Amino acid sequence: MIKALALFSGGLDSILATRLVMAQGVAVEALQFVTPFFNDHLLADPAAHADRILALYGIKVEVVDISAGYLQLLHRPAHGFGRHFNPCIDCKILMLNQARQMLAARGASFLISGEVLGQRPMSQRLDTLNVISRDSATRDLLLRPLSARLLPESEAERRGWVDRSRLLAFRGRSRAPQLALAAAMGIREIPAPAGGCILADPILSRRIAAIYQSESAMPAAAITTGDIRTLLVGRQFRLPEGGWLVVGRNEEDNLRLLDCAGDDDAVLAMPDWAGPVALLKKAASIYPSPAGLERDLHRAAALVVRYGRRLPAGMAGREVACRLGGERRLLFARPMAEAVYRGWKLA
Repeated sequence: MIKALALFSGGLDSILATRLVMAQGVAVEALQFVTPFFNDHLLADPAAHADRILALYGIKVEVVDISAGYLQLLHRPAHGFGRHFNPCIDCKILMLNQARQMLAARGASFLISGEVLGQRPMSQRLDTLNVISRDSATRDLLLRPLSARLLPESEAERRGWVDRSRLLAFRGRSRAPQLALAAAMGIREIPAPAGGCILADPILSRRIAAIYQSESAMPAAAITTGDIRTLLVGRQFRLPEGGWLVVGRNEEDNLRLLDCAGDDDAVLAMPDWAGPVALLKKAASIYPSPAGLERDLHRAAALVVRYGRRLPAGMAGREVACRLGGERRLLFARPMAEAVYRGWKLA
């Protein structure tokens, strides 16, 4: 039996493209790629996600983490960025390259993608689709079933692995044809339009761009997936001595920050008073002098008190517990006036 690998976003287009090829007797294994910018939550329980997709859509899916390569891609994407910090063309090239390299090991002969001609202004124009297949070395290997009859024949069509006449000629941004096809296939649960990439978010993308453009304390070459996850939580500050401080906004943020904390991060919180958790990232490694670190730790403590529960009348400040490098100590801090720290806020 002929086998194919499908790029699977979890959106309706990728579901339909996969099912169209499966309906022609091809065995299809779907690959759902994960980075800190999209689908990251799937890493918590990939098996449960696979079970859900199989039950809902009859599709076998595997979650594949491509974070390391993606973080490197963001340094200099060959085809640039979209409106924000989203390298949509290079993103698709990276995923197709990854899938192509998996073909032999999986015993698969070709690739499937759910792209629709003209649906996205940056990455799904005809010229861009050609660039993507060219630069990923998948020009003959890649079948786009939803728009196949508007595109040159792929190897799968020429060799009769799939019948071109049973493929489609979808074009443009309307979802009406996809919804009609889903109904005809008996698909009852329609996912929201695929997307949600953090790199296209106008606010969060600016935080990430700031690191890559050397506007933060952390060298861009040292960025890790944990750092990116931290960037997406809470209030973000660059302190006067160069420190990167993250302050939780709520209990969910606090728990996420505790989970993100590394061995060289300072963790601050008030032991006996409601308030945020704060992380001073890379505190043990980025400061050139102990004095600079100490000043930023006291500033961080003052921000913890500032964003904590309001102090009773007559109480000047609170003790803030600081854990760094396996040691814990208490810092007394007064709430910092907003006029002092307003210029430290990151996007």
